[in-house]
Amino acid sequence: MASLSDRVASLGGVGHLRPAPGTWGSAVVLPFAWAGPWACLAVSVLCLVLGFWALRDRTDDPGWVVVDEGAGQALALAAVPAVAGLGFLAWVLGAFALFRLFDIAKPGPIGWIDRQPGALGVMGDDMLAGAFAAIVLICARIFL
Repeated sequence: MASLSDRVASLGGVGHLRPAPGTWGSAVVLPFAWAGPWACLAVSVLCLVLGFWALRDRTDDPGWVVVDEGAGQALALAAVPAVAGLGFLAWVLGAFALFRLFDIAKPGPIGWIDRQPGALGVMGDDMLAGAFAAIVLICARIFL
């Protein structure tokens, strides 16, 4: 049986889904978008705090650890505007795509923090990827 910290780190086992556990870890928080930006922000902070706790003794970042994807994706979703109908779904899917793009490509500071040891590196790159995605979404909201 997995330890509590391993269950938290895998978001209740979602990190063991294949293929692409990081994508599954990001997808599992998507329903929170319908609860609004404050709920998404709360989920992000909760995943961040629990993630640091669950990863406190780890020095590696195995693929099944996806609490970081949950935290970063929820942060990106906090920037989704409240619009009606299919427009809302388009924003949610945009947030998902942007977060995954930044999380996988790891441009600039995202790559740098990813190389830091321990929980800081594991959690930090996804939080920055979520912040980058949120910034792009906010800019799109301003200009569209």
